[in-house]
Formats: sequence, structure tokens, C-alpha cells
Amino acid sequence: MKFSIVVSKKDMAGMNIKENLLELFDFSEKGNFQGNNIFGLELGNNKVNLYTINNDSIVFETAETDIETDCFIFASRHQSKSGEKTLSIHFPGNFIESSEYGGKSRELCMAPAFLLKEGFKLLNDSEDIGYSITLEATHHGPLIKKPVVFIEIGSKEEQWEDSKAGKIIAETIISMIKNYDPTKKFEVAIGFGGTHYCNSFNKIEAGEDIAISHICPKHFLEKIDEAMIKKMINSTLEKVDYALLDWKGMSADDRNKIIGILDNLGIEWKKTKGLSAE
Repeated sequence: MKFSIVVSKKDMAGMNIKENLLELFDFSEKGNFQGNNIFGLELGNNKVNLYTINNDSIVFETAETDIETDCFIFASRHQSKSGEKTLSIHFPGNFIESSEYGGKSRELCMAPAFLLKEGFKLLNDSEDIGYSITLEATHHGPLIKKPVVFIEIGSKEEQWEDSKAGKIIAETIISMIKNYDPTKKFEVAIGFGGTHYCNSFNKIEAGEDIAISHICPKHFLEKIDEAMIKKMINSTLEKVDYALLDWKGMSADDRNKIIGILDNLGIEWKKTKGLSAE
């Protein structure tokens, strides 16, 4: 497979991760893109190219036409008002009409659930440097219909420039590519409810043989309809087996609406509670 790692010159965390990738692994120069060197790496049967772009990653809407690849991994910053120290991983897409942060309204990217699960496991197994390890709910752009994952350092400048965090993300990216096996036998689920940081889904992703695809948090459930749930299923690389509901992480009205749509579509659903051993 061809994997493309993408970082932005406007992103401190991305540049930190790039520096660690080049220092830790035997990349070689392969050409030029947007005036920046492309670096390549052979990983068994996989070819990895590292691209540096000039604009923000979330608005790189021409990624698919500009780069020939099978899968994108964007290495970037995460920003939050809380300033919590996080290493996070998620799929991009927009559940609502707004596309203020790239992508298109009510459009989701293609989610490789097995690849993200491998990355999340690696992050959880990495050295403890005082960062929370978390999934994030699906959010922001760009809109990409090839498999794509964002892996990020959060949540403010001090963390974006932290070389230890950059090293962990760099090592995780390379290991997740090395270890990626699309034939693994995980169950695959889409998720509904909870907060942006997915506490209930984190436990399942880390501890169970379940790979989680797109997650719609509680603050977007009011806007979710049958068409959007179909997009969550169709925008998952693997076959979706069922939906997971964070039962207490949504209102009764939203819960009843989501269950009604899932039942109408013939999609099995389960509560997150009780699935995790933790």
C-alpha cells in the first residue's frame, strides 16, 4: 500500500512530528511538493511518503487530486480551550451544515477503522509523558474519500513543540503502518453520544475486539437524520456490524430518535455500558 503522511508548515505540532520522523527513520528525498521536499520510506510492502504543505491541513481539499496514495495520515495540532495535554486520533468530517473548519457540510471522510484502532492501541502502549490518550469525535476537514486519519498533539503551544510528544506520534505513525492488517477480525461499529473526547468509546477501542469508525457526539445528535447515519456507514472502509450508543451520554429524545432510525435501517445497536472490561 501507499501511505502519505501530511504535515503543514503552519502547524508547530506537524513540524515537530516531521522533525522526529526524519530523525528516527531512514527517509530519503523523493522530489518536491508545494516547494517543499518529499521524503520517502520503504516499510516492507508499504511505501510511505512524507509531504509538507503550505496551508493548514484542515483545508487541504485538493489532497486526493494532488497526491497519489491509498491512505492519508495527517499529523497535526489539536487546540482546545481547556489546554489539556492530549495525544489524540480521529476521523475527519462534518455532521452539521457548517464547514467552518474545512471539508463540506454534512459530508464525512472515508474512515479506516482498523488503522485507527492500531494507532490508538499504540498510543496507549507508549511511554507515559503525562498526556491523556483519547479518541476524538469526527470533526473538521478536509473532505477526503480515500481512507484518512488525523493524529494530533494537544492542546496549546507548549505541547505542540514538545519533542517527546512529537517522538511518540512519529513512532506511532510508522508502527501503525507496519502493523496495519486489513484482514484482522474486529467487529466494526459507528458511535453515538458522549462528549467530544469519547470516554465510553475510548475504553471499548482500547480493550475490546471492536474497531470504532465515525463517532457523532451528543451536541450534534439533534441534527442527525437517516441520511447522515447512512453516510456514517458508507464512509467506513470496513463493513459496519452495528452501532454503539453511549446511553447516558445523550438525551432520551435523541436516544429514541437514533434508535428509531437504526431500527428502520435494520442496523443492530448496543449500549456501550457493559461492553468494556474496565
